Amino acid sequence: MAEARRVPPFGETPLPQTVAAAAALRRLGALLLSLEHPHPAVDELLARVAETEQELAAAVAPDPAPRFGANATPDQRVYLDHAFDIGAFNPCFPEYVFDHLDEESARGRITFPLNHEGPPGLVHGGFLGVFFDAVVQHQSCAVGLSGKTRSMDITYRRPTPILVELDFDITRTLVERGIESTARLLRAGEVLCSALVRTVASPVDRLATVHYGKRAVRG
Repeated sequence: MAEARRVPPFGETPLPQTVAAAAALRRLGALLLSLEHPHPAVDELLARVAETEQELAAAVAPDPAPRFGANATPDQRVYLDHAFDIGAFNPCFPEYVFDHLDEESARGRITFPLNHEGPPGLVHGGFLGVFFDAVVQHQSCAVGLSGKTRSMDITYRRPTPILVELDFDITRTLVERGIESTARLLRAGEVLCSALVRTVASPVDRLATVHYGKRAVRG
């Protein structure tokens, strides 16, 4: 199984409601993308969404800037932990699972949803870049040395299907100027695409906890 986190969070933990809503929105998005004809349930949904949007707008912080840095204030938007499992709380990001993770290597599984479709039945190439960046940074944050992405070179070898469980693996190496990670996405042992990701190497105490404002206490 994936190694437990050994570092402070890079922001606040998402609310359970946010996690549940992200999964529901991902499922709902796939259904909407599959509709062939107008449906009354969508009209009802749009009306309810408009009402919910008004209610939530009154409940969030008035300043949309992230609550980050020495000058963070309670009026700014809470910043959620983007180091780990972004797809669990943000339906725009892919969900994945690590089965193994240490400082030198990692492996796991992912199934891209219909929402990430580009060509018929295949993942849009841009989402593959997001996926590689997310899992590479997840590994580095988990082992305590991470930083900004400097560059990413992606090689597309075979079309990547949606709605099929795929494997991925990462080989991570410390180099003179930072970290180099080679990540691969595979189906039944065949490499579909790979990425060479170069990132800055910084101790996590420079990135976490003290730089992210806590949740505001509201009456």
